[in-house]
Amino acid sequence: MSNIQHPAQDITLQLLSVAGEMYPFIKTGGLGDVVGSLPAVLGQHGIDTRTILPGYPAVLRALSEQQETIRFDNVLGHVVTLREGWAQGRHLYVVDVPDLYARPGNPYLAPDGQPWADNGMRYAVLCRVAAMIGAGALADWKPDAVLSHDWHAGLVATYLKYMDAPTPPVAHVIHNLAFQGLFPRGMMGAFGLPDQAYDSGDVEFYGQIGFMKAALQVSHRLISVSPTYAEEIQTPEEGMGLDGILRSRANVLTGILNGIDLREWNPLTDPAVFFPYAVGDLAARRANKRVFQAEFGLPQDPDALLLGMVSRLTTQKGADLLAGLAPRLFEENIQLAVVGTGDRDIMQSFTQLQGRYPKNCVCHMRYSETLGHRLHSAVDASLIPSRFEPCGLTQFHAMRYGSVPIAARVGGLSDTLVDANSAAVMEGVANGILFSPTTEDTVLLAIRRAQNLFRQKAVWARMQRNGALHDVSWDSKGAQYARLLMEMTGRRPVAREAENAIAPRRSDPMSSAPRTVRPAARMPRGRNGEQVSSILSFPHTGTHA
Repeated sequence: MSNIQHPAQDITLQLLSVAGEMYPFIKTGGLGDVVGSLPAVLGQHGIDTRTILPGYPAVLRALSEQQETIRFDNVLGHVVTLREGWAQGRHLYVVDVPDLYARPGNPYLAPDGQPWADNGMRYAVLCRVAAMIGAGALADWKPDAVLSHDWHAGLVATYLKYMDAPTPPVAHVIHNLAFQGLFPRGMMGAFGLPDQAYDSGDVEFYGQIGFMKAALQVSHRLISVSPTYAEEIQTPEEGMGLDGILRSRANVLTGILNGIDLREWNPLTDPAVFFPYAVGDLAARRANKRVFQAEFGLPQDPDALLLGMVSRLTTQKGADLLAGLAPRLFEENIQLAVVGTGDRDIMQSFTQLQGRYPKNCVCHMRYSETLGHRLHSAVDASLIPSRFEPCGLTQFHAMRYGSVPIAARVGGLSDTLVDANSAAVMEGVANGILFSPTTEDTVLLAIRRAQNLFRQKAVWARMQRNGALHDVSWDSKGAQYARLLMEMTGRRPVAREAENAIAPRRSDPMSSAPRTVRPAARMPRGRNGEQVSSILSFPHTGTHA
């Protein structure tokens, strides 16, 4: 039996969360932030969350309170040591397979910037072990529901469907549909999937195995990370080839905005902030702009519009557009600070800009959590020129720290921001600047509009305060997640809160009631010899670490 200490509060639902990353252990973007912050929020609604992660070196180092180790001798041809424990207040299961996960740096990419060649197997093993836990492989704990995140966890629902055991329902969270986890059909055997899963269309996607497609097809509920993104991905323009299946399953698709951890994002206690200040204290904030300008060699001009961008430097994020239009920006009294890493050509463009305009442009072409915080405490406006944005967390960080977002009118950005048009400014409700479509010209016009508003000190200050007072927490969003999970498992739903989620489109009793997981045909042996007919048939021994 496990020696893990369980939460003291009353628990009404046991949840297994499955993901490829989790802040503060390993993070490449918003996915890690959400996976890291959601468990504590759900705990306030009686949901005990345990998260299963790959055994990356950083995760194993963090697992200081390990108390349980279980060995699975053959999971898709690999020996798995499942480690259970606590790390920074989070209850974890860690899938320790050194051959698959003991690699430094980015969890998904090799040193040459290309995906690891065995990524399919790396995340199939994660999904397989998660399904084993879901089906009762642990002696002392079985989840009532599973929450899977993005393509890395996309096969969990499929593995559960084809098992000879009672299995929990799965809700799958779509963080970014552009990343789908596509692998050759010939990997079916290696992944331990029966031919039926391909022939029925459960995993087949244009002649390949699609991890994300499998999750969309088989999961009981689907969650996108904003209401507008839930609408967008049902269109051919934004559906990435999956719009048809999303339209067909619109009755189980819900959009819920992300939130942020207000303890992590508090300018009064944030160690990354040079001069701490209370949320909404604009006078105390000005010192951070001066010291940031000095730190990076920019003129300490309070009248210069200081723009910041913290982002993956990719075409999705519109970083190429900003690099292209920057010389026109610098004809004005505008300064630009860029923090991030991404496409090599885009990074090179920013580096060249810094060389040509050292008094206007500074770049930090590496990931930096510290600078990601400090920048928002100093810049006047934060640039988010995304071509598409499922939710985005940058606008939340910016508003919380008193920076005005300048953002594309897409996805969660349009769900969050009130554009500073003349009516919104007159009513005093604007908290950002939105533009569309996403082109160099529209980005430039938005920045010039921001510069004009910046010169109107009272108007700009009102926008800053509106942003700082905007609810960017998980409070209402966590309640929506809890309600969905409770309803999916047939439990009494939590009290309804103010909505920032879209309701299912169709009148279908399945949209508000749990779906029955039907027992499936026995799964045959995989081509690697693994028995996959019943998860309970896997040999394993439990030993205390």
